[in-house]
Amino acid sequence: MTRAVPGGLRADRVSREAGGRLILDGVSLAPPPGGTIGLIGPNGSGKSTLLRILAGVLAPDAGLVTLDDDPLTAVGRRTVARRVAVVDQHAVTQVELSVVDVVRLGRIPHRRAWSAPTAADERAVREALERTGLAERRDQSWHTLSGGERQRVQIARALAQQPRELLLDEPTNHLDIQHQLELLSLVTSLPLTAVVALHDLNLAAMFCDRIVVMNGGRVVAGGTPAEVITEELIADVYRVRAVVTPDGPRGRPSVRFRPGRP
Repeated sequence: MTRAVPGGLRADRVSREAGGRLILDGVSLAPPPGGTIGLIGPNGSGKSTLLRILAGVLAPDAGLVTLDDDPLTAVGRRTVARRVAVVDQHAVTQVELSVVDVVRLGRIPHRRAWSAPTAADERAVREALERTGLAERRDQSWHTLSGGERQRVQIARALAQQPRELLLDEPTNHLDIQHQLELLSLVTSLPLTAVVALHDLNLAAMFCDRIVVMNGGRVVAGGTPAEVITEELIADVYRVRAVVTPDGPRGRPSVRFRPGRP
């Protein structure tokens, strides 16, 4: 359902089973370079599994993931780690780390084993902290942060990695409205390709260049927000009633939900 583009990170008809159940069923995804792709769909539709397969954390049972047209398995873990950054829904650690320590983890793929951070490493960390509004909290303990603050630190770690592809799984879950808007504005302003799994249809419509809708492990729709986010699709996929209207000069859809089933 998505347009094929040369190079970059691509999934071609990938499938994955778990516990005897088909989690992904022949999903293809080809994000255009520099674009922001929104993955939307109900819980259990396969969004998180697809992101993990794109990151190389999980292997598909069928199909192929490629990076610049080479199979991900042949590229090498270090190269993938330099190119592709991942921000999961939940990040936990029992180790006592400061904010800056966590962000420095993003530089590991760029350093030789046991080598000290370089000036370039520290510059990347400093810029990531500044971009995410965390510069004044750099020495604060990770364990004293709220869920939303921890999520921002994970974004900073990913930015310090200086990736070309950024995969985010529900990055706005623990953030208040102000920080949701700031985070997605930041992601869309970066010179990289982003694939973002989101529950909020209005945020997806506001910030994503293209939308991919998943349901039951399959891609059921893909295109621009105006093409994809319709009252009919919301009723079919989410089983709820909604009013969808164009919003703003670009005509991006705005969704208002109504009580009752369609």
